[in-house]
Amino acid sequence: VQLQASGGGSVQPGESLRLSCAASGFTLDYFAIGWFRQAPGKEREWVSCISSLGGRTYYADAVKGRFSSSRDNTKNTVYLHMNSLKPEDTAVYYCAKGDRALAYVGAYDYWGQGTLVTVSS
Repeated sequence: VQLQASGGGSVQPGESLRLSCAASGFTLDYFAIGWFRQAPGKEREWVSCISSLGGRTYYADAVKGRFSSSRDNTKNTVYLHMNSLKPEDTAVYYCAKGDRALAYVGAYDYWGQGTLVTVSS
């Protein structure tokens, strides 16, 4: 079982990035995928999640309207599309799998390595 988050980088405020969470060793569509982020000196916080099968999505208030999550089952990958990025979005972003699309760390049993997003002018 492996989850690999990628797509991070350094961008200016207002720009966009797309993060990918690629799964191997299991069929990602059968699980919920959560996105979390952790800024330096802060606790890990929930950003978004997408449910299994039906793909219902949920977002933290801080990113609602700017971020969206989607699945590509042919690639066994979930994406986090991040638009209108702000400096406060700077963090290491993680994806994780769980049985249900919930907004807390303990709901997820397997985590991928993070990918760093830096938003700065």
